[in-house]
Order: sequence, then C-alpha cells, then structure tokens
Amino acid sequence: MEVARKSRNTSNGDIPALASDPNFAENWANSNVLAFYPASKIIVVTVGNEVVTLPDQNLASQLVPAMQNVQNALNAASLGGKIKVSTVHSMAVLSQSEPPSAGAFGYGDTMKGLLQFLSTNGAPLMINPYPFFAYRDDPRPETKAFCLFQPNAGRLDSNTGIKYMNMWDAQVQAIHSALKAAGYKDVEIVVAETGWPYKGDSNEVGTNMENAKAYNGNLINRLRSKVGTPLMPGKSVDTYIFALYDEDMKLGPASERSFGLFKPDLSATYDVNLAKTTQTPTRSTNPAAPTINPVPSPVVVGWCLPRPGVSDAQLQANLDYACGQGIGCGPGGACFEPATVASHAAYAMNLFYQSSSRNSGDCDFLQTAAVTSTNPSYGSCAYPVWST
Repeated sequence: MEVARKSRNTSNGDIPALASDPNFAENWANSNVLAFYPASKIIVVTVGNEVVTLPDQNLASQLVPAMQNVQNALNAASLGGKIKVSTVHSMAVLSQSEPPSAGAFGYGDTMKGLLQFLSTNGAPLMINPYPFFAYRDDPRPETKAFCLFQPNAGRLDSNTGIKYMNMWDAQVQAIHSALKAAGYKDVEIVVAETGWPYKGDSNEVGTNMENAKAYNGNLINRLRSKVGTPLMPGKSVDTYIFALYDEDMKLGPASERSFGLFKPDLSATYDVNLAKTTQTPTRSTNPAAPTINPVPSPVVVGWCLPRPGVSDAQLQANLDYACGQGIGCGPGGACFEPATVASHAAYAMNLFYQSSSRNSGDCDFLQTAAVTSTNPSYGSCAYPVWST
C-alpha cells in the first residue's frame, strides 16, 4: 500500500528551545520524526507556522537558528538529504503582490536569512495562499469568479502584458517573482495550506458548500492538468488542501471550523473528485457549435454550450478562459472544422465543463452558456460527456 507523503511540524512555542538547545532539537527529531520514519513517508519538517509575519519579531529572529538545529539533528540521523526543513508563511510575507510580476518580500534580514537557509539545504518555500480571504475583503461578483476559477474578465499584469484568469495563479506567481527578485529563483514553492470554508457565520460572505466545492474541485482539476502559471508553464506546485477534517475546537468565526473535506465517519462533506485520475481528453478542443435553447437548470448528464445570440467577442473571451485552464486546446482533430470562433468556443466550453466538477457555475460563462441534454456531436466529431 502506498503511504501518503507527510510533513511534521513544530509548534511556534517550541521555537525558542529549538533555537537555543541542540539537545532539545535532537530529542524532538527522535520523538516526532525518527520514531515514525520510514513507515510514514515524511518529506519535510516545518518549524512553526506563519512566524515571520507575527508581531513578535523576537520569535522571528530565532526561526532560522531553530531550523538549523533541526536540520543538524536530521543530518546526524543520516536523513538530511531525505527530509527537508522549512517553515510556513502567509501571503502577508510579501510587501508587494500586485501585479504578480512585481512580487517582493518584506521583513528584510529575516527573510534574507531564511531564503539563504532554504537555498543551501535544497528546501522549499512553503506558503498559505487563500483566495477566500481575497474574496472576503472584496466581495464583488467578478472577484468571486476570479477566486473560484470561474469565467471572468481576468486581470492584466501591466508589466508583462499577461492576463491572469484566477487568483491562485496570481498569488503563486507573485511568490515566484519575489523569489526571483531576491536572487533565489531556484527555490521550490510548496503550498502548505489552501482551502475554502463550506459554512460560516451569517455575516461571513462566500462561506457555503457550493463555493467550497467549486474552489477545491477546480483547484484539483487545475493541478492535475499541470498547466502551471503563465510564467511557470507546465509546472504543477505541490499543494496540501486544508483540511481533511473540521477543527471543531478552533476559536474564531464559524468559518474557521468549517474547512473539512470529510466528516468524522469518513463520509465526504462534499465531493471534489479526489479519488479520480485526470480526465482531460486527448482530442482537439475545437468544434462546431449547434444552436440550443436556454436550459432553466443544469441536468446530471449534458453538454455545456453557448446560448443563442452571444457575441463573437464574448465567445472569444470564453474560449480564452477555457483554454487557459489546461484542458488541452490545440489545432486539428475531427472537431476543428468549421474554424470559427463560435465552433471552437462551444467545444472548449463543453470540455471545460466536463473536466470540472460540473457545478452550475462551471457552465455559466457570465450567463452566456447553459447545459443541454441534446447531443451536439456531428459527423466524426464527438463532444465528450461524463455521467455522474
């Protein structure tokens, strides 16, 4: 049986002792790593959580010494090359995140010392990007679509001319740009946490099952596609979804206790296709678009197609968005002709819908598409459809 790769983490409260006492670090490693390795496939030890951005900068100053002592303990056990040592950051570690190409770190010498440690030891920079917080702070419909990987107008990076179609790409790219600007472009990025709460207090925007399913489901599909980000094409970032279960004793608003993908009885809170392998078809994503009548609500089995009367400009925007999600757009194939915007958009929009979690939002495209039960395939061109 394959055992999932795991991380082990020290608490923030352990950092002073880890920094000042190599014996404490050795005992911690013996009890928390060596006792479980290699039965558990531990690949990284994280020292503290979001320490650099805490008000207590004295604790932050002890972070690298603590990491070094843990690294020394692993080296002494001949595990230094197998288990990396890092720490986890919030996106607030950036002093600038927009546009993504201008990403830059704050926290001066603390970050410089940390990045040098990661580079020297071949360890990853671990971050916690949460598009949910971006939507919470800016709850406009266009921000919601941008955060949930749903069709939207995109956001232009004026430095590069690249249009970002989702918040995930923008946040990860901002971190990569900051690494490059600091002289550490070869340090790998790992997402230690990301997720979306499925419920919250009455005054918390966006905390519902539909949004949580859309975010996590679309994120999983995007990672499986290995499309990468605009400036890191073809690279899928190792990502840990928060969380396996709810943390029902956690303080704060209800959303803080509502990130779990599973219930205590192991049933799914909602389905995000975690058990599925990638289902992106290999055929070309270009098509002939039949005319359809709007469907009042999504059906379980059906095809996502443009509504009548949609302009070519909007269809081109839909085509650009769908192809930007890693569904495999390319010329040729049985569905390439007729080579019109309407034809190509219809096939790509349907393929995006079928490759996603097939929520109603996956076939919305700013209210320019609908699901139909009429098969649009023609000749040798077969429009894919998956049943649930």
